[in-house]
Amino acid sequence: MTRTSPAERALARLIWPLRLTRAGMVAERATRAFWPVWSLIFATVAAFAFGLPAQVPPVWLWAGLGVVALLLAATIARGVMRFRMPSREEALDRLDRTLPGRPISTLLDQPAIGGSDPATQSVWAAHLQRMEARAATARAPEPDLRLSRQDPYALRYVAATALAMALLFGTLGRVSEVGDVVNLGAGPAVASGPSWEGWVEPPLYTGLPSLYLNEITAPEFETPEGSRITFRSYGEPGSISITTDVGPMPTEDADSYAQSVTVEQSGTFTVNGPMGRSWNISVRADAAPAVALDGEVEGEPPGQMQFAFTATDDYGVTSGTAHIRLDPDRADRRYGLAVDPEPREALVLDLPMPFRGSRAEFTEVLLEDLSQHPFANLPVSMVLTVTDEAGQIGTVSYDIPRLPGRRFFDPMANALIEMRRDILWSRENATRAAQILRAITWSPEDDLDNGVYLQIRSAIRRLESGVDSISTETRDQVAEILWNAALELEVGDLDDALERLRRAQERLSEAMQQGASDEEIAQLMQELREAMDDYMRQLAENAQPGEDRPDDGGERMEMSMADLEEMMRRIEELMQQGRMAEAQEMLNALQQMLENMEMTQGGEGGDGPQTPGEQAMEGLQDTLRDQQDLSDDAFRELQDRLNPGRPQPGQQQGQQPGQQGQQQGQPGQQGQGQQGQQQPGSGGQDGAPEGQAQGGENGEGMSLAERQEALRRLLEQQQGRLPGTGTEAGDEAQRQLDRAGRAMEEAEGLLEDGDIAGALDAQSEALEALREGMSELGRALAQEQTGEQPGQGQAEGNMAPDRPLQDPLGRQAGNSGSFGSDEAMGDRQEASRRARELLDELRQRSAEQDRPEVERDYLRRLLDQF
Repeated sequence: MTRTSPAERALARLIWPLRLTRAGMVAERATRAFWPVWSLIFATVAAFAFGLPAQVPPVWLWAGLGVVALLLAATIARGVMRFRMPSREEALDRLDRTLPGRPISTLLDQPAIGGSDPATQSVWAAHLQRMEARAATARAPEPDLRLSRQDPYALRYVAATALAMALLFGTLGRVSEVGDVVNLGAGPAVASGPSWEGWVEPPLYTGLPSLYLNEITAPEFETPEGSRITFRSYGEPGSISITTDVGPMPTEDADSYAQSVTVEQSGTFTVNGPMGRSWNISVRADAAPAVALDGEVEGEPPGQMQFAFTATDDYGVTSGTAHIRLDPDRADRRYGLAVDPEPREALVLDLPMPFRGSRAEFTEVLLEDLSQHPFANLPVSMVLTVTDEAGQIGTVSYDIPRLPGRRFFDPMANALIEMRRDILWSRENATRAAQILRAITWSPEDDLDNGVYLQIRSAIRRLESGVDSISTETRDQVAEILWNAALELEVGDLDDALERLRRAQERLSEAMQQGASDEEIAQLMQELREAMDDYMRQLAENAQPGEDRPDDGGERMEMSMADLEEMMRRIEELMQQGRMAEAQEMLNALQQMLENMEMTQGGEGGDGPQTPGEQAMEGLQDTLRDQQDLSDDAFRELQDRLNPGRPQPGQQQGQQPGQQGQQQGQPGQQGQGQQGQQQPGSGGQDGAPEGQAQGGENGEGMSLAERQEALRRLLEQQQGRLPGTGTEAGDEAQRQLDRAGRAMEEAEGLLEDGDIAGALDAQSEALEALREGMSELGRALAQEQTGEQPGQGQAEGNMAPDRPLQDPLGRQAGNSGSFGSDEAMGDRQEASRRARELLDELRQRSAEQDRPEVERDYLRRLLDQF
């Protein structure tokens, strides 16, 4: 058995890598040798594809072809001379250079010395084994086809780009026409042409691409109606002509080079002459657009009309309108509608179109407020019209039983709107409408307020101003007056919470009786909820903390907002279930309960405190508020000193410090005058005379120190009449009020010295002592009234002795300085929100670096009390 050497085994394994390496070398050498050949061929083919031979004289064309032939022969000869086929040894050497240590050369080598030495042979054999294993990993290298050195100007890329452009935009079929062009025996006509080309251009709005007639090989094709066929001929005039019946023949001369035809119907289009062709053209008709309502015409409370529509077209809708006309034949021709209506132009509304996306098929919603239009709440006919780009129109007509408009549930407002409808229907109704309006205003005391009454009387005077009939301008003025009056009757004065609540209840009750829609019922329920919230909020803000309640024997019923909300939710459920009678009964019960509530007002108009303890508590509460107002005025004066000309928050331009309270009052202070003008002695029934004696009326002209002195004296007088003396809580209340008096005296001296920052600290201490004294007094009064029934003295729940204060500044404190869910002092969440806002404002001001350090120190000390 013959034993093969390592070199033979390695070469046997390298057959394919060696072949691939040799093929790559052939490609490299062929590319470097013959790149001018294919570059020249690419450029020549591109020139013929773009029709260059037809644009130059035959002599030049012959010369150009000769030059191309010579260049092609020269480049081929150059390539043949430069090209050399790589040998097997060159390929083996290329492959060997790609491996580390050149293992193939090692396998073909022999040891120079020590060939007969066994040790040398053993080492050599081991070396050959390693080289054989390394050679087995050989891979053919990639050929290097870069030609940057041979073609520094990148001419090959220019030729390749020209060929690509010819493939995309040229016609390779023209290369075959070179023989006809260069055939001089055909005469001058053949040398200069003839040739032709044509395009079919669909209308732009279709979005379809143009067709090139020369490339259409099928005997027939389809194109949209209105497409334009443009035909151009080259060569001798008249040698090529066209005939067609797809549209009117072109108006241009038949011998002209450019002609155009508009496709209007299916037919044939034929090119007569050299390279003539014929096609059967099928016209794709442009369908007219279509539109239809998507659902019903509905009302969107309070008075808007809305409907959805769907429009379709094969290429897209461009615009649309809705024409609304009065349909008097389907109206209830009684009373004011018995006469024939005056002619009116149709109401035209633009249909909304999508801003983006396709308009071939879409659905949109039209929402318009037509509540004041003369057609509102009357039967109408509506015509929807859409138009496409081609000018085609699609229409559809609908009969609408009632054009949605605002419905008025107040009987008086509904009567005014009916008179408005009658005079807009026809001016012949002016006399009748004036008579009815006079009847309405005959006894206005119970149903109309002064403003509405005057508006109706103004409308009557205008209606009676004409001898036979009123003018169009007068009619429109009267319609506007009656609309405003009815709207005021329907909606009412939103500032009057109780009136708004009653009006919302009446409107809901009237809507239930008239069978209003679910949307109108839902809107009225929402208005009732909002009116209820406003009413309860005003009720809480105006309730007197020490208000006496009559003794009902312990059977007094209490209702929370949750209970009222539950009742309204139940009413809504009954209406949704169609149980209107039960819903009306529950609504009447709710209305009766709310009418039993009284909006208590403070001051002299309220019931006032009924016991000495309550009188003392209310007087201290007013003193606390007055002290807080004084502290606020002192703080504003400090700001004015540190930042001259700086406007204060909530203060208008030119407003003086200390007058800000005239523009903004605080809830729960009715009957105490305007905040900022209220001076010591304004609160409490006992302290009023003394405070007014000290400061004059409302304390006008008093300095801060004088106001502080008046407050201190008022506190001393209140201490002399303080109940609860002898009890632990009463004595503690006296000590706290003594501390408050000393702090007031200290603040008075500092204000006289002009040290406002120090006075603010003393006033803060006085506020804290007053609050603690009020809390202790409340505990003492509660101990005295332990055996009394609720309603005798202070209301039950107002004397919570262990309940802490929620507002460190004492703005919302009750009789005992505490809140409490059972007190008539407003919503706890509202109080917490206002306290948080105050804290945020203080923190923000204390963090502003541009404020003086004295002011920031005071703000930080004030924040420490929270």
